[in-house]
Amino acid sequence: MPTRQTLTALRRAIALAAVLFLAAAVPAKAELHLDISKGTVEPLPIAVTQFYGEPVGQQIANVVEADLERSGLFRPLDHRAFIQTPDQLANGLPRYGDWKVINAQALVSGTAAVQPDGRLKVEFRLFDVLAQQQLTGLAYFTQPDGWRRIAHIIADAIYKRVTGEDGYFDTRIVYIAESGPATTRQKRLAIMDQDGENNLYLTDGRVLVLTPRFSPTAQEITYLSYFNNKPRVYIFNVDTGRQEVLGDFPGMTFAPRFSPDGNKVIMSLAQNGNTDIYLLDLRTRRQTRLTDNPAIDTAPSFSPDGSKITFESDRGGSQQIYTMNADGTNVQRITFGAGKYGTPVWSPRGDLIAFTRINGGRFSIGVIRPDGSGERELSTGYLVEGPTWAPNGRVLMYFKEKPVGEGGRQRQVRLYSIDLTGRNERQMLTPTDASDPAWSPLIP
Repeated sequence: MPTRQTLTALRRAIALAAVLFLAAAVPAKAELHLDISKGTVEPLPIAVTQFYGEPVGQQIANVVEADLERSGLFRPLDHRAFIQTPDQLANGLPRYGDWKVINAQALVSGTAAVQPDGRLKVEFRLFDVLAQQQLTGLAYFTQPDGWRRIAHIIADAIYKRVTGEDGYFDTRIVYIAESGPATTRQKRLAIMDQDGENNLYLTDGRVLVLTPRFSPTAQEITYLSYFNNKPRVYIFNVDTGRQEVLGDFPGMTFAPRFSPDGNKVIMSLAQNGNTDIYLLDLRTRRQTRLTDNPAIDTAPSFSPDGSKITFESDRGGSQQIYTMNADGTNVQRITFGAGKYGTPVWSPRGDLIAFTRINGGRFSIGVIRPDGSGERELSTGYLVEGPTWAPNGRVLMYFKEKPVGEGGRQRQVRLYSIDLTGRNERQMLTPTDASDPAWSPLIP
């Protein structure tokens, strides 16, 4: 269980006061825009200046810059090339010629100031250098220790203004933190910001935990744990630390996941030697069986509108991916490739389903359209598994295992992210080995 200090830190991290709109220039010329729907995009040269005022302003700017760079869509410029200073920007307009000469197409400036009531006020402005106009400007108020979240929110605002789509920086990742030798592996439930900061352990490792998944509100996590060697499905409230047992289920239980409305949990249950998919109503605790097949049906995931479910099954003779209506009717197989397909997860945009494929000992993460067309691989490796979507449906996270040490007798397990082009793969930094990530929605 988390400590009181841990939970207090969590609450502080999400405590954000009012947001005030400052200004957005009326477009007078063709606006800066990145079309990210066309596949490979040339990163946009952007200058992110230090936020003038409090020392924390530099830290805020660094986080904003790192978020944008990690997306693969922005190319931050070297600060040593900047001509106009942060204090000059804070007290006047950009000298656009100074930014054009270093090939900046976008400019971010800002200020950070502690208010008389002790709150931190952070302002930022985004400028289109070539059109010589301000695109947006916002101010935020927070407690001083909320500065990191403010930085992620600013990065999201910039991402959306330039691409036209929601960002994904003000989010969290819940995952399984692994440590110790293979024979006595300790697995703890952990949570962190999407950039790997603010890592916290939510369980103490005394019992095995698996398959954590966020609720649509990002305030609750469902996961599987073994108590006295019996599987239990839990719901953990991130804000309060309260943990609730959904039930002790006979046989084995696998991969619990919330419905889009947050009122139900879908999972697979093994009963009488048969594994099928069930829906559990969180309000009534009533179970509804959705599949009834001699094969193994597992790893269900809802479409974002809740009308469809994708799952894996070996009912066709090999492990493949299927879709069906939310009531269990109209089952359709959508993968037909060699090897095995598993861990399907529907994109928040509804346009793609991510999966893990194993073929001839080779693992890969891929995506496919819900009708079975457009299948493609994004990442391959010794062992890659467990995709989860960023809330904007443009980036995936998963875990990779690879042999390390003398003779490759040890295994290292780490989290990675990749965008839909398959070109921007990044390793996430975690204190220990890490597996089975789940990406939260944008934090309310």
